[in-house]
Amino acid sequence: MSQINKEDIKQEVFDLYDDYAHNRLSRRAFVQNLSLYAVGGLTVPALMSFLMPDYIGKVQIKPDDPRLKSEYINYSSPKGGGTIKGLLSKPIKENKKLGGIIVVHENRGLNPYIEDVARRAALAGFISLAPDALTPLGGYPGNDDEGRNLQSKRDKGEMEEDFIAAYDYLKNHKDCNGKVGVVGFCFGGGIANMMAVRIPELAAAVPFYGSQPEISDVPKINSPLMLHYASLDTRITAGWPPYEAALKDSDKNYQAFIYENVNHGFHNDTTPRYDKAAAELAWKRTIDFFTEHLK
Repeated sequence: MSQINKEDIKQEVFDLYDDYAHNRLSRRAFVQNLSLYAVGGLTVPALMSFLMPDYIGKVQIKPDDPRLKSEYINYSSPKGGGTIKGLLSKPIKENKKLGGIIVVHENRGLNPYIEDVARRAALAGFISLAPDALTPLGGYPGNDDEGRNLQSKRDKGEMEEDFIAAYDYLKNHKDCNGKVGVVGFCFGGGIANMMAVRIPELAAAVPFYGSQPEISDVPKINSPLMLHYASLDTRITAGWPPYEAALKDSDKNYQAFIYENVNHGFHNDTTPRYDKAAAELAWKRTIDFFTEHLK
């Protein structure tokens, strides 16, 4: 089979990858289960290669894009990992102070996809900061499997503090107007919800398929929310109805979108779970939302 198309792959295969990507399935078990779907000319290595991210060929905004100033910085996180590295990006031609966006990675550290998203946010007219929660363990190792393993070793509470410290750093940055929002994906979506609970001054929060906060914490949320979910992501999306009920009960400012027939990770253009139409619509909505609340 010379080329695999997304349409050729059963949903169960994407579900298997989701379990593997979220540490619910070991690599050995993933490969063993994948063999059940290796039929005809479809081999296990071919399926593995198809499912894994392509970070080289999928970058939308290159690291040296001349429209941006993008650089790694370090900021202090005394309650978290001590000193955290992050990618700070802003448009070169903007002389005024800009709204800030914290971009929170998935459960594998600051990989090239999230760095790309941070540059996209900057190109839309913001100053963005994408922290790497793996900094205390040496940073994103260049490999997602190893990145997931490293991130699982960090204390969850300390990682939360690292992103709260990122908010403080960006809010007080000389090029920021003091209005800071957050967008996060997967693990980062859960962090975005957490920041909405923990930071009263947060200007906007956009969780992509993120785990919901405790219902008892919902009254603490002050920031407007925009939530993106995938209909095939039954594990995460199942938590939305009670979360929405709590948001309604507390009269919170929110809008939510469930994108039909797409998987968890649909915004990530480096894997076959990517859905171009849903991803582009969700990103446009996100940038419009941040423009409304951060500028």
